[in-house]
Amino acid sequence: MGLARDGRSLVSPPRLVYLCWLLSVTLCKTVRYRTYEEDAPGTVIGTLAEEMHVKAPGEISFRLMEQFSNSSLVRVREGDGQLSIGEEGIDRERLCGQSLQCVLAFDVVSFWQEQYRLVHVELEVRDINDNAPRFPQAHIPLEVSESAAPGTRLPLEIALDPDVGSNSIQSFQLSRNSHFGIEAQPRADGGKSAELVLLHELDRETQAAYTLELVAQDGGSPARAGTATVSVRVLDANDNSPAFPQGSVTVELGEDAPRGSLLLDLDAADPDEGPNGEIVYGFGSQVPAEARQLFRLDPLSGRLTLEGPVDYERQRAYELDVQAQDRGASPLAATCKVIVRLADVNDNAPGISISPLSGAPAGAGVAYVSEAAARDSFVALVSTSDRDSGPNGQVRCALYGHEHFALQRAYADSYVLVTAAPLDRERIPEYNLTLVAEDLGSPPRKTLRQCTVRVSDENDNAPLFSKPVYEVAVLENNPPGAYLATVAARDPDLGRNGKVLYRLLETQVLGAPISTYVSVDPATGAIYALRTFNYEILKQLELRIQASDGGSPQLSSSALIKVRVVDQNDNAPVITHPVLANGSMEIGVSSKAPPDSLVAQIKARDADDGVNAELTFSFVAEPQQQPELFAINKKTGEIVLRGDLSKELGQLFKVILTVTDNGRPPLVTTATINFLVTATAPSSSHEVTKPSTWEEKALEWDIPLIVIIILAGSCTLLLVAIITIATTCNKRKKEPYASAPNYSKESTPPVAIWKGHSFNTISAREAEKFSGKDSGKGDSDFNDSDSDISGDALKKDLITHMQNGLWACTAECKILGHSDRCWSPSCGRSNPHSSPHPSAQLSTFCKSTSLPRDPLRRDNYYQAQLPKTVGLQSVYEKVLHRDFDRTITLLSPPRSGRLPELQEMGMPLYQAPSTRYLAPQTDTSEKV
Repeated sequence: MGLARDGRSLVSPPRLVYLCWLLSVTLCKTVRYRTYEEDAPGTVIGTLAEEMHVKAPGEISFRLMEQFSNSSLVRVREGDGQLSIGEEGIDRERLCGQSLQCVLAFDVVSFWQEQYRLVHVELEVRDINDNAPRFPQAHIPLEVSESAAPGTRLPLEIALDPDVGSNSIQSFQLSRNSHFGIEAQPRADGGKSAELVLLHELDRETQAAYTLELVAQDGGSPARAGTATVSVRVLDANDNSPAFPQGSVTVELGEDAPRGSLLLDLDAADPDEGPNGEIVYGFGSQVPAEARQLFRLDPLSGRLTLEGPVDYERQRAYELDVQAQDRGASPLAATCKVIVRLADVNDNAPGISISPLSGAPAGAGVAYVSEAAARDSFVALVSTSDRDSGPNGQVRCALYGHEHFALQRAYADSYVLVTAAPLDRERIPEYNLTLVAEDLGSPPRKTLRQCTVRVSDENDNAPLFSKPVYEVAVLENNPPGAYLATVAARDPDLGRNGKVLYRLLETQVLGAPISTYVSVDPATGAIYALRTFNYEILKQLELRIQASDGGSPQLSSSALIKVRVVDQNDNAPVITHPVLANGSMEIGVSSKAPPDSLVAQIKARDADDGVNAELTFSFVAEPQQQPELFAINKKTGEIVLRGDLSKELGQLFKVILTVTDNGRPPLVTTATINFLVTATAPSSSHEVTKPSTWEEKALEWDIPLIVIIILAGSCTLLLVAIITIATTCNKRKKEPYASAPNYSKESTPPVAIWKGHSFNTISAREAEKFSGKDSGKGDSDFNDSDSDISGDALKKDLITHMQNGLWACTAECKILGHSDRCWSPSCGRSNPHSSPHPSAQLSTFCKSTSLPRDPLRRDNYYQAQLPKTVGLQSVYEKVLHRDFDRTITLLSPPRSGRLPELQEMGMPLYQAPSTRYLAPQTDTSEKV
């Protein structure tokens, strides 16, 4: 509703019915105020908050719609909607011209709790008498014939007064005289004109001219007046004056009449002859200049035609004073009033004005609305107008384009554009709507106007990852800072609402924060490793990445990233059973074990996984091939006997074992296996004892350590026995000794016998007390009569020592057939180089020492009583299997000789047994 020159677009006549609808969000309310023109700037007109009955003005705000471009006329206070006169003031004449009623209409939007209320304000501007009447010319010349009859009227120029109503010209006054009077006449356009009326006949010879003062006065309070001087010149007589058939003629003219259209053919008559009868037509002095441009009067023919376009909406009627004058010496004239009334036609299409609530300025046709706006939210004010009248000026408006918006009538010819459904900018960011305004004329005229509604963004979308769970694989032993993966989250919002930042959510991994393992680039979502991963320690790492936007309030989402550590072959196999000592192991094999019997099972583990932990067992081939005595299963590690060991008692076979994984490249562990052939009877199952679990391994004792402890205890017992025997011998040196076979009485050295874990010595006399004959009762017990020794405490002690010694009898005795008797070996030759460190000699006691195979040399051993009982045999086997993993035998002296003295006794030195390497089994998996 822009401001036009005549003010019609801004001023509307009072309407009898104002239509308002109460919307869920938008409520239209019409408020009317009155004010006088020329009020001082800042004068308060009214307060909208009071009209709307707002109890808390601070909670509501008011804003003048942009359609009202000339905001300098009226100001609106935002807090309470107070209306006041603007800086330029209000001039009714400038706004409304000669219109009797001047109404200034504009719209105000109120905001309260996310709701909008449209207030239509109609401000009636009342006129004040601020303008005085004035004549176009200060001097008005007139001519009249002396023969003019009384009552002749002489039109005067129209006086002007911009005021309206009672403030306009109401009366005219003429200075006192005896011949002329003044009379005011209403005009078709609403104004008043004055005519000079001849009261008495004139006599040019008596008075040829009259000077009169004309006063025009308005009806204001106080009244204002304008003055002009009228000069009347009396002309010589002309018998007849021209005459019109009618004194007043009214013509109807359509506003769409083309230029040149004939309005009227004036036909005045003058009965005179000659120049006195020739008539000339012309416009009177009261015809305004604008009318002279629109209409043309032919001076000879009197044809009145249309010279320019007329507009019913601009001016609906014109009054033309047409004067016909003869050409006599004293010309006479006659006047005819022609009233031209314009007829309205539907020659104006409706106009559409869009005033958005926010966004582009009015007239641009662009409005903005938030995607978070509720249903029926106010978007823009749509105003329609039509300059035509009647049905031609009645307009209806419709909206086309999308069902998300609707058009609702606010008042008169104004509508509000509101939302009709929830909006989603990410789905439809912009709507192109079409407004159609159509009048009710015949035929109707319509106007189309495009309106663009752009949806402004709200932070209503959280960042969304492409998938909720990411799976990433990384090889172990990666360098710190290695790139792992990139996660991406998309946010369809705009600006800060759509800017995504990534961060790592803290959690614990193996007791340490996850941030010490990986890091995340906040801008790109790239994930990097902060440390080297070890598959054997950490097989999978789970972390959660959060993506947040920059909106307010901030929205976020998260994704789970599973980092799988891929195993590499970085661990060599480890042999777990049997336990290695310095890279080798010793396995005892019974000489009586049958072929294809299970000797042992090698167990190994690999800390890697998958094929990297699949192990293969094999024996390394030696350059010199040996008979294949042992074979190993490649998969299970079971070692089986392939040959006969009955003739290999005491032999030591060395084999190189390799355990290889299936990694790329493969890793190999090598160990040496020493197979010691012993006289131990093989178990019925031919299987070795299964290894304990990993938890039990931690509690196992080291076998070499156990052997050392046992030997140390044996040496201690031997030392105690030597001291005891030496003390006893010293007491009996003066006693006579009984003769012993093959030895002289003078030299009766003590006899050394093996008892349990050490050597012990007895005298030769005591040795004779042991009988080599059986009692004849078969296998005797300890209660046998032959083994019952009565006597002093020494005899009992010896029996006790003998029993302990018999328990430690080796398997060699049984192999040689001595199930009921045992030969206790004598000490070897005396060591001429006695060492001050007896412990060193103990440590060199040969584990592979065995008895001679020649049965003829058995008499080199001293006989001892051996109880042949099952209970003793079981105790023997128990002691042998528990305390000794290997058979311990003593080497006999080469020939008989004298028994050395106690101080000459020594331990036999270790002699390395004969050993040989065994060739590996080429295909053990099929044989085992």
